[in-house]
Amino acid sequence: MPNEFNLNLTNIPRELRLIIELLKNKSATQLHTNNPELFNDIDWNSFIDLTMHHRVYPVLFSKLKETCDDVIPYSIIKSLSQQYKKNTFQMLHLSGEMERVSKLFSIQEIPLLFLKGPVLAQELYGDISLRTSSDLDMLIPIDQLEKAEAVLVEQGYEKDDYIQTVLNDWKWRHHHVTFFHRQKQIKVEVHWRLNPGPAKEPSFHALWQRKTQSSLTSFPVYLLGKEDLFLFLVSHGSRHGWSRLRWLMDIYQLIKTEIDWKETNGLLRKYGYHRAGGQGLILASKLLGKKTNKEIISLTTKKSTNRLAQQAVFYLERKVNLHTDPVPETIARYHKRHLFSLMSTQQKFMFMVSFLHPYPEDAETLALPKLFHFLYFPLRPLLWAWRKTRKHALS
Repeated sequence: MPNEFNLNLTNIPRELRLIIELLKNKSATQLHTNNPELFNDIDWNSFIDLTMHHRVYPVLFSKLKETCDDVIPYSIIKSLSQQYKKNTFQMLHLSGEMERVSKLFSIQEIPLLFLKGPVLAQELYGDISLRTSSDLDMLIPIDQLEKAEAVLVEQGYEKDDYIQTVLNDWKWRHHHVTFFHRQKQIKVEVHWRLNPGPAKEPSFHALWQRKTQSSLTSFPVYLLGKEDLFLFLVSHGSRHGWSRLRWLMDIYQLIKTEIDWKETNGLLRKYGYHRAGGQGLILASKLLGKKTNKEIISLTTKKSTNRLAQQAVFYLERKVNLHTDPVPETIARYHKRHLFSLMSTQQKFMFMVSFLHPYPEDAETLALPKLFHFLYFPLRPLLWAWRKTRKHALS
């Protein structure tokens, strides 16, 4: 990576800068000795708030638990300790349910890959307590969705039927459906795609052929192979603007393992995620201190990729949360532009063409019998213009 390129972190909060440096260094005491100014004027309530937002408090606690209170206040260590313990119980709870669901799906002959959760923590960190997870994300073939739903409903899960669709656009516009178990307080996301469409991605069969078995459970539980995992993590992290450091920590941990970078590079270029891959590698390298090797240097040297990495700092400066509606208008506009700039030429073309396919809003604007839904294709420009005109008039 060119030495002359450096991320401009001038406008990120002091507390976040300290968190990043603590994640980079093995010893908080040594960091305090070498850079005492990093600890000046820290708002410790904001510090805790940011560790929670970025989901890095388990790793931070593992680094800070032996730190003297003249470096980090005791109350802060205690708070991190409480959250760490709470997360450990949560991950154990999810691990048990993950193994149980895997057995149930195996009985029904539903092939199943876990995308995140405890298996990812074990794979990347070697310890499920060092990564957070609020739910179980699993990937199955799309033709197994009905069978999977039946299994989960029989076990007490309730489906969150939020997807609206017309002409079956849900199959590619969406990528998962959510189930929730009230008694167990566990959320399960059943994916049939890694990411929302219309972008291309590996087939389930290809992912299954390259799968890895987790060492976490006695019953076989599978996750993505490392090369596919890198593709998934960078596509997911970039889609959310790397607005949480945990996603960059995952990249940092993954690139420390043995990966076939030639195959990984091929996957990124084949499916149009080479910009996202380069962006993730630059951010992980510059923020967390992991040097990229010569096999992947081509992903990180382009000026356009460096520019995309700098654009992602916007999310760190503002503590952006894209998961809670409503997202502020200024952030939503920036995010739309940023996502478009990450796309490959092919992805941009497919994205623009997808606007020609009818949306559920078209059916709400003009209700037609199902037999005549094909008419939404020629009517879509008119219906879109009508909604825009009406919205403008109302405002």
